[in-house]
Amino acid sequence: MVAELRSAGCVFAEEEAALLHEAAGDQAELAELLRRRVTGLPLEQVLGWAQFCGLRISMAPGVFVPRRRTEFLAERAIALAAPGSVVVELCCGAGAVAAAVAAAHPRAELHAADIDPAAAACAATNLPSSAGVTEGDLYEALPVGLRGRIDVLVANAPYVPTGEVGLMPPEARLHEPSIALDGGTDGLAVQRRVAQDAPHWLAPGGTVLIETSGSQAPHTAEILAAAGLLPRVLHCDQRDSTVVTGTAG
Repeated sequence: MVAELRSAGCVFAEEEAALLHEAAGDQAELAELLRRRVTGLPLEQVLGWAQFCGLRISMAPGVFVPRRRTEFLAERAIALAAPGSVVVELCCGAGAVAAAVAAAHPRAELHAADIDPAAAACAATNLPSSAGVTEGDLYEALPVGLRGRIDVLVANAPYVPTGEVGLMPPEARLHEPSIALDGGTDGLAVQRRVAQDAPHWLAPGGTVLIETSGSQAPHTAEILAAAGLLPRVLHCDQRDSTVVTGTAG
């Protein structure tokens, strides 16, 4: 198994082999899981879960896999939230960030939304039954009653420039929806839309947090400032992760 995984380009072949063994009920299932993995399916979709902030996030075929670097986004959201806070995750995918916030702040009012129906359905399995999970395009998916009430607004919006999507690893570009990867010509198209309407949805003193790349961060900060928000760039060297926040006055 390890040799097959290595030949398929799996860097952590030993660890993956152990996880596949753990997930398989018998040898036939193990062989099928191995086949799916070596043909390029993301490990998390093969296993049916992804590790994120100490949680097992249930995964479904074709749903964007939460990255380790996005744990920094979740940690920043957790630090800003409090019991009773209204927390919203846009472009939620499997709902990993919202799930991490729910684990840290069980009394927070949680909402999550994604334009992809498969992602929204997957997120619903990962969040408490009290959370509102909806399918739709950014703010259009949210209940109108949230306008002006959101304390923490998180968006891991797609930020890969269109011309660079083809350079991504096959696991991503072949098995994850392009709508979760493609951020437009400069990678900032969806971020602009998030920032533009954020002031109408944030509570006074509320904050929007957007994951982006280090090179894009100054532009993301400019976008938030143009929307009337106070921007701040945060970086985690350990995860090579960058988050830009914008706080309402």
